[in-house]
Amino acid sequence: MNIERRSVLKGMALGSLAGVAMGSSGLAMAKVMTGGQAQAVPTLALVNTAVARSAFLEGINASPVSRQVEVQRTDLSLDFILGLEKRLRSGQPQRIIGLVDDATAALIVDLARSSGARVQWLGHHNAAAMASQHRLLSADVAHGCALQLGVQLNACGTGFALTEQRLPARQPTLRLASAAQNAVGSEQWAATLGYTLATLGMRSDAQPPLIASRQSPLTGNFVSFSIEA
Repeated sequence: MNIERRSVLKGMALGSLAGVAMGSSGLAMAKVMTGGQAQAVPTLALVNTAVARSAFLEGINASPVSRQVEVQRTDLSLDFILGLEKRLRSGQPQRIIGLVDDATAALIVDLARSSGARVQWLGHHNAAAMASQHRLLSADVAHGCALQLGVQLNACGTGFALTEQRLPARQPTLRLASAAQNAVGSEQWAATLGYTLATLGMRSDAQPPLIASRQSPLTGNFVSFSIEA
């Protein structure tokens, strides 16, 4: 990818994600479904190459709805863009979740916005070997998911800082943090996140899998999302 195209896509990422946070993007936030529990629907999980080798997919595979999840690697090709747009506009009830880089997330959010889809969760994650930072934006249907992520990160002993803004913004911002005690669960955030997105809005007695330390944990900047189409 050339530098000019990468710059444009990164600009789209910042603009789209900031637009959602300010409530001006046109991408509606999903509301709690009447009756209390979301129904399991076909789910597409989008991951880039780095995430495909991470514990994120272990979290999805550990979920009770894993058989309904199709995993696809992302790219910025025309085939990928047209295929995702066709899926978003199919009219079939479905969810699209994922963990990708900023530029790819911008593209996905932009396509979701133009198709009239609703966002349930949007997060920016920065991960290092012994610590991670998470800035989350969530709808009512994702209530409690950010707290679950924080509780697991605290239990495994890796350092983290987490903030969650709920939309509509009537609730106070959730803020959680803990200093690093070890690097045993350095990729726990990815596993918990994968499980959380796969089961968003559903009641389950199962728990995200606990992930041991990896020789090359997932590090860098990523965007997570759950979109209801």
